Amino acid sequence: MEKKKERLIQLEELAKEENFWDNPKKAAEINEEISELSDQIDFWENIEEEIEEMRKMYEIGKDDESLQEEIEDRLKGIEHKFEKEEFKALFSGKYDRRNAIIGIYSGAGGTEAQDWANMILRMYTRYAEESGFKVKILDITHGQEAGIKSAVVEIKGSYAYGYLKGENGVHRLVRLSPFNADNLRHTSFVLVEVLPEISKDIEKDLEIKEEDLKIDTFRSSGPGGQNVNMRSTAVRITHLPTGIVAACQAERSQGRNKERAMQLLYTKLYQKKLKEKEKEKENIRGDLPSAEWGSQIRSYVLHPYKMVKDHRTGIESNNPEEVLDGGLGKFIEEEIRYIKNKKHD
Repeated sequence: MEKKKERLIQLEELAKEENFWDNPKKAAEINEEISELSDQIDFWENIEEEIEEMRKMYEIGKDDESLQEEIEDRLKGIEHKFEKEEFKALFSGKYDRRNAIIGIYSGAGGTEAQDWANMILRMYTRYAEESGFKVKILDITHGQEAGIKSAVVEIKGSYAYGYLKGENGVHRLVRLSPFNADNLRHTSFVLVEVLPEISKDIEKDLEIKEEDLKIDTFRSSGPGGQNVNMRSTAVRITHLPTGIVAACQAERSQGRNKERAMQLLYTKLYQKKLKEKEKEKENIRGDLPSAEWGSQIRSYVLHPYKMVKDHRTGIESNNPEEVLDGGLGKFIEEEIRYIKNKKHD
């Protein structure tokens, strides 16, 4: 706590400097850290004050049953706060407190898989909103009949990446097909990729040459392939040496979409660089989840029985409707513990 207080003082001094806002991105990051540190310090100081107050109450009213009951109720409240804060201690990764970028990609299977991808998009949107995060769809490609072929979503909020990073991998759905006249059982797959938003400092370390970029503009599309914008404001950037593609159609202007697409490209290239370093060290995450097609992490079964099962942690639910409506809490908490334990093995 003393180190946090010292860090807060240093940052507050920085924020007072005349040229503080010369770099708006850096200034915003510092202000965000100031806010987080202030919240953490206030939280623990308030906990200490509450405990001290209850200690005095206990001494005064040892023989007062109603007062003892009040103390017990308040203690339960403090324990609940403590457990929530204790869980944050699991977030020790370098990028855990950053915003998250989620890529959702439908697998083979046409309309079935595209509908499943749309269900996954809704699931994460609901989970994020219920968790107090802000959600923005940066890019989306709709299916011809239903669903989506792919989507890229920004999840903004403290520790968004820390919470969602374990969702990397393939999600499998088993159900009776709503798109088949015979109502046959069908299995669909969706690939989910979760990346941390990177800072401007990291972008500087990644050299991207202008001649290595292919930039296309197009109109934002809606369901059924309809264009929902009369002007070509959406931007797609292809990094020719790697083949990595980043696109954005969420903003109103072409310039802003290009800027966001470039940020996403930097994020993807940085992730690729990290993976290459891991391969060099022969330490490709061990059993940690990856976003490859072979790494099935969770199954959602709607027929012939109802169950959601995480294949890494063993956590199950007999209420897939609740899970698909954003009720991912116990799955995400358990996979965070799983990832932490794997890193310690």
